[in-house]
Amino acid sequence: METIIIAIFLAGYLAITLEHNLKIDKLIPALAMMALLWAVIALAQMPVFEVNAELRELEPTHIDEILLHHLGKTAEILFFLLGAMTIVEIIDYFDGFSAIKSFIKTRSKRKLLWLFSILAFILSAIIDNLTATIVLITILQKVISDRNTRLWFAGLIIIAANAGGAWSPIGDVTTTMLWIAHKVSAMQLIEHVLLPSIICMVVPVLLASRNKAFKGNIEGDMSEDEGPKSKFGPTMLYLGLSAIVFVPIFKTVTHLPPYVGMMLSLAVVATFAELYSNAKFNISNVDGHENAPVGDHSPVHHSLSKIELPSILFFFGILMAVAAMESLGILFHAAGGLNTAIPNTDIVVMLFGVGSAVIDNVPLVAASMGMFSEGIDNPLWHFIAYSAGTGGSMLIIGSAAGVVAMGMEKIDFFWYLKKIAWLALLGFLAGAATFILMRDFVLNA
Repeated sequence: METIIIAIFLAGYLAITLEHNLKIDKLIPALAMMALLWAVIALAQMPVFEVNAELRELEPTHIDEILLHHLGKTAEILFFLLGAMTIVEIIDYFDGFSAIKSFIKTRSKRKLLWLFSILAFILSAIIDNLTATIVLITILQKVISDRNTRLWFAGLIIIAANAGGAWSPIGDVTTTMLWIAHKVSAMQLIEHVLLPSIICMVVPVLLASRNKAFKGNIEGDMSEDEGPKSKFGPTMLYLGLSAIVFVPIFKTVTHLPPYVGMMLSLAVVATFAELYSNAKFNISNVDGHENAPVGDHSPVHHSLSKIELPSILFFFGILMAVAAMESLGILFHAAGGLNTAIPNTDIVVMLFGVGSAVIDNVPLVAASMGMFSEGIDNPLWHFIAYSAGTGGSMLIIGSAAGVVAMGMEKIDFFWYLKKIAWLALLGFLAGAATFILMRDFVLNA
């Protein structure tokens, strides 16, 4: 039966990887794979286990108990993401991200490259790399009219956004997964991964800045547009970003799961959003009209309706599918075989990084969490966070930031492979070397 389980798992992975070729949203194979795996386990009455991290062995348990356990862990991640996504959508409701355009004061292409890269690096650490990429490419389209120039900028924004998300517990889904699963703590993750991530961003930008695409000044009119559509835009931007940054602080102080802090942050941001929108509504109607659509003038209801639910369902499917493999002990034994075949763990983790450019980094990190049983803040987890977060930049389809940029700017796969991939690879290797040097000679000195 294990052969059937592995076959279903590999078929699901392949369908997720070939999403663009099959023209089927990746949430479909993820959900199907998850349901089929647990169905086979139940029908065949296969024994399920829980990994004892301290003893590094498998302990038998009941299928209902292990399902509830994994569902709880997955729900923690999903509710955290729902809260963060809603805050970002509330900011967008007030057109708060338009305030970022006020930072752009130069016409020099080289200076603009550094400005956009730094903004991508910082923003992605707070609102995640996907949202940061959408925001900055939207601004880029307003600032630079020449499409060929924008393609180069977009390529470097992808690299900077992925690098920025890798060192923050709230900057990428994979780092959030590691943080919520108690594999890393916020401060230790920042301490170990921030400098390698900076190197991963700086090296490609430094090399690209010498390219002729970034020489001279941008052409066209850079005059200011009408600015944010709402006078509360800048206020909601800073309030929303501060609320998200507050979450790790809340967790550190209370030791409660991160989703609790995110719900508190969402409640605060939502309160100000309702006050600023002057909406009078209750849970069933708006402004007292029985037939009015629910949440018609509520920024919170509007924001909830715009959340990327397909992504949430994909995460649910893939995390529960990986949990099935973990519960059977397959990933635990695979880790032992992998360590035997490749004794150097650094090479294994870097291969994860390269693999994340081809396969979505979420299932890769989810699998690694089931493969390794090292304790919290072991350097292995920090290196996995770095590799999975930044390795996806090597291909345009290797990260959520790359895929969304590909859609917004119609970036050709082979153009990116030829022009940007080598820059991303050099940045990835430089950051990895920095991490290893810091781990071996600085932090452990």
